[in-house]
Amino acid sequence: MKTHYFQLIDALCRELNTGETLLSHLSGESSDFVRFNHARVRQAGSVAQRRLALRLVRERRQASANVALAGDGSDLALGRSMLVKLREVLSQLPEDPWLLYPEDVQSTSSERRGALPRAEDVVRQVARAAGDADLVGFYAAGTISRGFANSLGQRNWHEVDTFNFDWSLHLEGDKAVKEGYAGFDWDPAVLEAKVRECAERLELMAKPSKTLAPGEYRTYLAPRALEEVTGLLELDAFSARARKTRQSALLRMEHGERLSPQVSISENIEAGVAPSFQEDGYVRPPQVALIAKGALGEPLVSARSAREYGLKANGANARETPEAIEMAPGALDDEDVLAALDTGLYVSNLWYLNFSDKPAARMTGMTRFATFWVENGRISCPVTPLRFDDTLYRMLGEKLAGLTRSRELLLGTSTYDERSTSSARLPGALLESLRFTL
Repeated sequence: MKTHYFQLIDALCRELNTGETLLSHLSGESSDFVRFNHARVRQAGSVAQRRLALRLVRERRQASANVALAGDGSDLALGRSMLVKLREVLSQLPEDPWLLYPEDVQSTSSERRGALPRAEDVVRQVARAAGDADLVGFYAAGTISRGFANSLGQRNWHEVDTFNFDWSLHLEGDKAVKEGYAGFDWDPAVLEAKVRECAERLELMAKPSKTLAPGEYRTYLAPRALEEVTGLLELDAFSARARKTRQSALLRMEHGERLSPQVSISENIEAGVAPSFQEDGYVRPPQVALIAKGALGEPLVSARSAREYGLKANGANARETPEAIEMAPGALDDEDVLAALDTGLYVSNLWYLNFSDKPAARMTGMTRFATFWVENGRISCPVTPLRFDDTLYRMLGEKLAGLTRSRELLLGTSTYDERSTSSARLPGALLESLRFTL
């Protein structure tokens, strides 16, 4: 697809009129999908798709269009037709005051091959690992492609093989344990170990549930629970536009508020799945320090924000959200988590998170799936769902007792329109206390 895409853009660039600039972005994938119910196949299929976005720029005016490519000779005629329509639209548009795109050519190419199994092998391995357990899950794997090309001569290509298996084991009613396995190189032994650990926790869910009164409890947030917290921050907390318009959830950090020195959060494109360039053609730096040892770091700056606020673009997408968020590890070993927690809550997952007081970075949400009460370093019983309401400055600030040494790679599970390229690499977090309201 790489050669076909670049040849297509080369041909379209030869047909440009004087004063026209063409920018293009390709988004493609070749993926297998399997949906499981009771550890058996409920639905399976494969998807191969390529979406081309063309932007035509002339005299500070721009027009864009998107189309699906066939991957053969018919794409050139389609591209020519798009150019004609874009010219017609462009003549009727006003100037765009925030138009900005890179004029320095920075071409890149990256292809990361993984070890992906055949879909039928995954089915057999999942069925064997789950046995008679009620496993419900969704598997997606394959090659994701991204490309950029413009009439200035810039060419960028990104291709990566990934898999993502997101599942839960169900006991009865709302009692379930959620887990996942994602990465670049599939290993059946890792899958079996994760399913076995999931089944062991499911046995604990069979015990009578404990109902806790509202209050503050010592709490451990597993990486998937912490992902919900950082995911809420990703909406606008690191955005340059949100900072300039005073809408960032980290507004107080701009005025000296700090998190724990243990907390360092970055956008680490090198370690993620997202490409090293964005749709405007800006090449991203390998890392952007969003929070450095508890202090507010750099914002994510898109091209339009750079033009509007006089900033330097650093490869952020149009929404200015991180696509490869990473938190630095701590010193707590996984095998010591329960002992360090001693007595309190072990929270595997959170959901329904929202801000209850955004300027104060106060958020609220519910515990989900396997949440356990721990006594003297041992899991005692499951806990009925709880709602927490607390500020980030307590959770990852004054009340943060420690972070785990190991971190989990969590890939975005969204397949709406196309497979997500977002990722998170996060530790678990031990909190001295977390406020629960009901």
